[in-house]
Amino acid sequence: MSWWGKFLGGAVGFSMGGPLGLLIGSVIGHKLVDKPMQQGMQEGMGVNNELTQAAFFSATFSIMGHIAKADGVVSKDEIAMAKQIMDHMRLDAEQKKAAIDLFNKGKRSDFDLEGVLFQFKQVAHRKTTLLQMFLEIQLHAALADGKIDASEQLIINKVAQRLGFTTRHVEQLIALVSSNLGLGGNRYYYGQGDEHKSPSALLKEAYEMLGVPRSSTDAEVKKAYRRLMNQHHPDKLVSKGLPEEMIQMATEKTQQIKAAYEMVKDSRKK
Repeated sequence: MSWWGKFLGGAVGFSMGGPLGLLIGSVIGHKLVDKPMQQGMQEGMGVNNELTQAAFFSATFSIMGHIAKADGVVSKDEIAMAKQIMDHMRLDAEQKKAAIDLFNKGKRSDFDLEGVLFQFKQVAHRKTTLLQMFLEIQLHAALADGKIDASEQLIINKVAQRLGFTTRHVEQLIALVSSNLGLGGNRYYYGQGDEHKSPSALLKEAYEMLGVPRSSTDAEVKKAYRRLMNQHHPDKLVSKGLPEEMIQMATEKTQQIKAAYEMVKDSRKK
């Protein structure tokens, strides 16, 4: 049974105050905000996996809505991308309704971004790979219209900083996500559309996906590949708190990283 079923069935019990607790409570329809987060949870200890998954789900779609509204207008592309992500997660009707509600809550002027990020970081603790996956999903949504404007960039930088990532790391992730989207922004999430590109363009994107320049040695390319595969390993991410509904996205990401590595290897043999 997934975190969703466990929460709805009352099989998971916890108390969490603050804005993230309110969001989770609104998602599952239970009042779980009657007292502050327990000290053990504040220190990142004793947080069950289901709670982490619920927090990831709630923070993902609410902050996605907040970033989409950053420039004052939520574009059709941004709405379409959010729905594509929901479809790709194979959310059922009830889960999709909850995700849309969270997205809309994030668009509100009184959305407490700082509070949600603070609590999400506490729950996720030091699970860097999980936090990076969260940030990558936000970047996919932000790049839905093919660009990240100044107001969106400010929020993304704040999200990254609060989660412990440097500006340089954000730049690397934007390059990674942009190469994945092929700069078109409107492609299906972790989508296709490469059949019309030239071999040189595809090879350029392969290097960008691996995060290394063409001047890298074979050993450096291999090291980058192994690091990315470790960061996006589906089983590891789920064990750290990635909602099970998102495992398909992580699986496809590892397939794309592997394909990029094979392309680079083949080009070097020639």
